Amino acid sequence: MQQIIKEIYIHHDSRRGILKTLEWFLSEVNELKAAIQNRDIPNIKEEAADTLAWLLSLLNLLNINLEEAFLEKYNNKCPRCGAKPCKCIYREGPT
Repeated sequence: MQQIIKEIYIHHDSRRGILKTLEWFLSEVNELKAAIQNRDIPNIKEEAADTLAWLLSLLNLLNINLEEAFLEKYNNKCPRCGAKPCKCIYREGPT
């Protein structure tokens, strides 16, 4: 997925730069939030795809491979407790 986004958009993303691309990503996250709050499944799908695409664009600009970063952190287990499934104490929200 990241390579597809790079091939399609890197010329625009490079011109826009990291901070403006970050702004687009955050805008898409807010649109995804609104779609989820409205329980609008078709819109959730669209906004989830847009959010992922902008995240990948941002990471392309930073020369970060998302798959490698994900596997480095999660590697088939919880990064906090090391278990699968996770045995951490349940948290309702971010802390």
